[in-house]
Amino acid sequence: MKGTIAICLQDLVKTKFGKDNWETILVKSGLPKDLAIYSHHDIGDDVIMKIVNNTCEVLSITLQQAADAFGEYWMTEYAPKKYFAFFTDKKTAKEFLLNMDKLHTKMTDKIENAKPPKFTYKEIDKNTIIMTYISSRNLEPIWIGLIKGVGKYFNENINIENLSENSVKITFD
Repeated sequence: MKGTIAICLQDLVKTKFGKDNWETILVKSGLPKDLAIYSHHDIGDDVIMKIVNNTCEVLSITLQQAADAFGEYWMTEYAPKKYFAFFTDKKTAKEFLLNMDKLHTKMTDKIENAKPPKFTYKEIDKNTIIMTYISSRNLEPIWIGLIKGVGKYFNENINIENLSENSVKITFD
């Protein structure tokens, strides 16, 4: 995984829960408490998941609570600043989500070793889509958290119904 994911998690934890908690999470993960993370570096999926699991333990939250917090922070704080060009022309949560596959491809096409998830869509009606997540990483909770974060960014209520392990029905109010 690219370091930008870890940087966002670091910013989230430090901002919302304090630097001491972040350092504790790193140490519990077998990493130096002053670890320097760079957005373009590769970080093993196992390392990221160890950090995420220790974040849950240190902060006494569930994986879905951590994923929801990450998704909201990514969409409302981190990504709009770092990747602002991808946010300027989207007007609705539905439009943004329907563009996620293209967005991932465009963002990572020149990044060595990038393995972004893929998404497929089925539009049921003007307010409902079925979105499928395709990745060997099995990070569905984070994907769900990011979908929720998209709703927060666009200040829209969206309902997410799990259809299977990697497919959801999203209804936009």
